[in-house]
Amino acid sequence: MNNFLTDPAQIERDSMSFIHQNLQRVWNAQELKVVERLIHTSGDLGLEPVIAIHKRAIEEGLHALKQGASVITDVEMVRAGIAKKALAQLGGTAECFLGDLRIPEKAAEWGLTRTMTALRLNKERLKGSIVAVGNAPTALIEVLELARNPEYRPALIVGIPVGFVGAKESKDLLWQKQEYPSITVLGTRGGSPMAATVINALIYLAIGRTL
Repeated sequence: MNNFLTDPAQIERDSMSFIHQNLQRVWNAQELKVVERLIHTSGDLGLEPVIAIHKRAIEEGLHALKQGASVITDVEMVRAGIAKKALAQLGGTAECFLGDLRIPEKAAEWGLTRTMTALRLNKERLKGSIVAVGNAPTALIEVLELARNPEYRPALIVGIPVGFVGAKESKDLLWQKQEYPSITVLGTRGGSPMAATVINALIYLAIGRTL
């Protein structure tokens, strides 16, 4: 064990330093915090070329967080990964609507997935929020559909669903919608940990945490 660091803070500092030294693209200081955490979470320096950050994404995300915006997730796994105590310092909460008891009946009636139905049933909660999708491409498609109405439009969409069926296509569609500030990882890679880590990077920027 003498060859391994055991101080968690030092491990994180060294990890971020290694990532920073090996980046290939030019990122501004705030974007860098998001990029470093995405690469740290994935353990993959090769992720950098497919990270896409809208020019207004961080500005809009930080403004929303500082106004006490909610973070709405597609699945509980994303919500579980969010730094909820730090988010609470800003007056916000992390929410997932999959526990809504109306979902099974409405999903069958509307012919939608449960994640889509959960969002549609609670669409009024989306306005001004930050939406984080890390699992279900269909949820991301539903958010984009709902966002067409300004009354249901989030301040920021973090769309990083994972998989080989619909994930790439949903993220391509998100990135095409440049009228919506967004952060994504293009292609098939993604997942709940990545979506949560983007939210945490924004939360830490908002409260002034350096790591």
